[in-house]
Amino acid sequence: MNYQETIQWLFNQLPMYQRQGKAAYKADLENTLNLDKYFNHPHKNYRSIHVAGTNGKGSVSHMLASILQEAGYKVGLYTSPHLKDFKERIRINGHMIPEDFVVEFVQQHKGIFEEIKPSFFEMTVAMAFEYFAQEKIDVAVVEVGMGGRLDSTNIIHPDLSIITNIGLDHTVFLGDSLEKIATEKAGIIKENVPVIIGETQKETKQVFLDKAIEKQTAISFADQYYDVDYALLSAENKQVFNVKHDNKVVYGNLKLDLLGSYQQNNMVTVLKAVDVLNMNNYNLDLSCIYNGLFDVAKNTGLKGRWQILDHNPLTVCDTAHNLEGLKYVVEQIKQTAYKKLHMVFGVVDDKNIEHILKILPQNAEYYFTKASIPRALDEKILYQKANQEGLKGHYYDQVALALKKAKKNATSNDLIFIGGSTFVVAEVV
Repeated sequence: MNYQETIQWLFNQLPMYQRQGKAAYKADLENTLNLDKYFNHPHKNYRSIHVAGTNGKGSVSHMLASILQEAGYKVGLYTSPHLKDFKERIRINGHMIPEDFVVEFVQQHKGIFEEIKPSFFEMTVAMAFEYFAQEKIDVAVVEVGMGGRLDSTNIIHPDLSIITNIGLDHTVFLGDSLEKIATEKAGIIKENVPVIIGETQKETKQVFLDKAIEKQTAISFADQYYDVDYALLSAENKQVFNVKHDNKVVYGNLKLDLLGSYQQNNMVTVLKAVDVLNMNNYNLDLSCIYNGLFDVAKNTGLKGRWQILDHNPLTVCDTAHNLEGLKYVVEQIKQTAYKKLHMVFGVVDDKNIEHILKILPQNAEYYFTKASIPRALDEKILYQKANQEGLKGHYYDQVALALKKAKKNATSNDLIFIGGSTFVVAEVV
């Protein structure tokens, strides 16, 4: 099989949550542990950092990877889902896993896959850990797929665990309250492995404190340690921050190439992570931090976080796809200057869409659409539900058609926003 045939085989043969939803979810680690044993525990050959959370875990993972790269480490980065190409999930110093490795890995180990019948995600985690071991990386930044306790990545014993925040997402699998979801994500907290919580939330704080006590490990809440003054947007199109501790500036004129204002929460989490890693002999100095945050997208290939696609008219996409994430995006839209707002919007069918629709801007022209995956909510249903919330527009059965119409209707001073789903964004970046 060539690369495309191999990827098609993976998509066809193995359950894949991002396309199928609940049918692909497995609530145990048996397959992952069996595969890990078969490959002789490759993740034990390098250091690792584990990142979970409802929102921001991808950005935090990429920021950390960029800082580590600037410090001279050979850094493996495992994230999900991908936008355009499966290979985006598995990178070393920003470079995607080679097609040849993917093909050979599947061909060589097809027998064990057919015997164990792992999910798409279980197989991909095994591929990433084995690739990182073969390439002799120094450290892996590993993003949790969903939840934490039963996620396939949760077999690692990292130097640091990070939980960015908790929101109501994937409630079918993780629970219908912030406390229940926090309990699942707290499953990555391990004995004597320090844990950082990005955002303090009254509903979840005690869940994390109790788990840290149970595991006899140190816990830090990043937002209780660092404060951020949002300064400005620099001439080179970077966000500029002053970061304070105890009302003293400890990081002045800190520039970040990720433009969403919500990134300041993620940056605070990363800076606290750097403090803890340096206590574990990572030696990340100021130049690594400044250079790493300045060039996150360049160093790691990150896309889809308040990403500007065009300036005439201003066209922006963002992968935020749940209530908490979209609240940040809506706030960013309010802070952006435009004459008229055009919203190209689609969601998957397992979201609590009614709550999301209530927070979207009323004074906008909507282009309701769906991504080309089975989980996508039918654009006509989305249109009908949105109408009930007072959102006006039309529906289109393809993202490309919706964006084409938005561009046709927009003038140079307007704003076109594309989002609602990672998979909608994947079709435009």
